[in-house]
Amino acid sequence: MTSTENTAILNGIRIIDLTSVVFGPLATQMLGDLGADVIKVEDPEGDLLRQVQPSNNNLMGAAFLNTNRNKRSVVLDLKERSGQDHLRKLLKDADVMISSIRPAALARLSLDPETLRRTYPDLITVSATGFGQDGPYASKPAFDDIIQSVSGFASLAALRDPDAPPSYAPTILADKLGGVTAAYAIMSALFHRQRTGEAQHVEVPMFETLTAFLLAEHMDGATFEDTPQDFGYARMLVPHRRPVQTSNGFITILPYTNVQWARFFRAVGRDDMVEHPWVTEMDTRSRNIGAVYDMVAQLALTRTTEEWIDLMEDADIPAMPVRNLSDLPADPHLAATGFFQKFEHPSEGPIWTTKPPVRFSRTPARYDFRPAPRLGEHTREILDPDGD
Repeated sequence: MTSTENTAILNGIRIIDLTSVVFGPLATQMLGDLGADVIKVEDPEGDLLRQVQPSNNNLMGAAFLNTNRNKRSVVLDLKERSGQDHLRKLLKDADVMISSIRPAALARLSLDPETLRRTYPDLITVSATGFGQDGPYASKPAFDDIIQSVSGFASLAALRDPDAPPSYAPTILADKLGGVTAAYAIMSALFHRQRTGEAQHVEVPMFETLTAFLLAEHMDGATFEDTPQDFGYARMLVPHRRPVQTSNGFITILPYTNVQWARFFRAVGRDDMVEHPWVTEMDTRSRNIGAVYDMVAQLALTRTTEEWIDLMEDADIPAMPVRNLSDLPADPHLAATGFFQKFEHPSEGPIWTTKPPVRFSRTPARYDFRPAPRLGEHTREILDPDGD
């Protein structure tokens, strides 16, 4: 990767990545998309995510390919003195070291932030942890399902229906949200260092990150209580809040403001509802939102999905069909923006990926600096750049 190929915003920033699975690797992939030189340090067995199927070749699973582009891979056994010595040499020219190794284990290797700061005062250190290190859960292992459980996320279904069992979101939400949060935290620390000359340690705990994310709206009435108890944003928890069935499929129809609700009822020929308190008073509508959604559900059955899309577009009401994941490559908007891209991986052949969603007018993010690396692919290039 040369500077002429890379005009992205983080060109010249080097990140040493000691993370695995999704949390840390997603963060560093995002930074690699922005031009950072990300050196992925793996033990001889490689990142566990390499083994997750499907794959075309050993240790190159699809999930790994989708979270590790724009990186170089070096194999170092940090249990061995030579591996530790090589890592410290890499840190001399690094701007950031991010690790998902437990802090206690890092300390045993003398790779903890306090020790590293004495030798590398300009190095930003980042801990991608399960739990904040000043609480009683500090040393507990953490995976996505664990964090969804303890954060209250898995119990949201029971807030809506007391008879519903807890359930996980069918996506690795805690890991991916942690990755996004770590990426912006690293960017912030880099900006602080540029402005003040001061490096610092950054901790990104999955538990606190998902809990804060969840409570942005679900703090609700607990916000005002002496002892917080009244959690749960009612509008999100009514059983009727779901895609509605049309005569030939499913759709989401979402009038939100008083004006939009009035337009909705006029569009469907229910002028009798235009002056109803459910339409004219947001507070009254919120307290009766289940009945309002139920009315929309009954009306939705009277037209096809396509007819609803046209009707709602004419009335300027938010509405979209419910897509399956397999529908997305043919989505006209994603097709027009070139969201899905196919390129040739040196070892895996033609593979699909997605473009970075954020647009920069002067320093665009790219998905195609480097394909996800084979295990240790760049070890010699990185450890012996002069070929000695």
